[in-house]
Amino acid sequence: MIRELAELWKYRELVLNLVIRDIRVRYKNSVLGFFWSLANPLLQVATITIVFKFIMNVKIPNYSAYLLCAFLPWTFFQMSLLDSSMSVLMHGDLVKKTYFPREALPVSIVLSNLVHFILALGLFFIYLLVLGTPILLTWLLLPVVVLIQLILTLGISLFISCLNVFYEDIKYMMTVLLTVAFYGTPIIFLVEQIYYSDKIPAAYQGLVLKFFYLNPLSMLMIAYRKLLLPPFNVGEIRDLGMNYTYLGLAAVTSLLIFIAGYTFFNRKKWLFAELL
Repeated sequence: MIRELAELWKYRELVLNLVIRDIRVRYKNSVLGFFWSLANPLLQVATITIVFKFIMNVKIPNYSAYLLCAFLPWTFFQMSLLDSSMSVLMHGDLVKKTYFPREALPVSIVLSNLVHFILALGLFFIYLLVLGTPILLTWLLLPVVVLIQLILTLGISLFISCLNVFYEDIKYMMTVLLTVAFYGTPIIFLVEQIYYSDKIPAAYQGLVLKFFYLNPLSMLMIAYRKLLLPPFNVGEIRDLGMNYTYLGLAAVTSLLIFIAGYTFFNRKKWLFAELL
């Protein structure tokens, strides 16, 4: 694996060119360009905010900020997986005719989506300042959480892009699984709303909390909120605070997923040319 990583580093200029090309092609002939990538999450957040805040009467202040704080990293995760699933198939001619590390294709897709994510985070910070959210010292830990999510996303993307060459059902399966994951991850709800729900017996509250903490994707969504937004206490719903132990566990899990995904990709990548 070290050898493959070293070779990928030698081809870093190719990866960079693929990232630039992907960004240019995505918004070719578009007047608003990058802002189209924000349109979908912003519209969804606005709709969900209206439903939760004004119809279901959720009392949490600045609820739209809590939604957007998880929506942006989720969009990065979702788009990276969907785009990378087709990355090898879309470059079939290049794979058959040219030698280069095949992992450059899904890696470049994830990195181009990372660029959009970082730009969206910049706008999110402006939104926080407009809302009057205080500047927190924990904002300094944001690069750590982004790095963990990048490692997790790369690992899963390498799995998916490779499998989709052999079984094209994977891309359709991913669409279904991502929909399930969206509703099973604390994105449109806060983990505190589940933990303090009167539908869950007190004896099982800790178990439910661990269910979210042990899922690295859920833990990352929780971490974004805890690090970027101030704690809240509304009625019986009390802020649970940041659990750094489980964030560390999410980092280890993400690294293991990356190693497994990269190893799997490297074992199969020289078979791609025969199938494309």
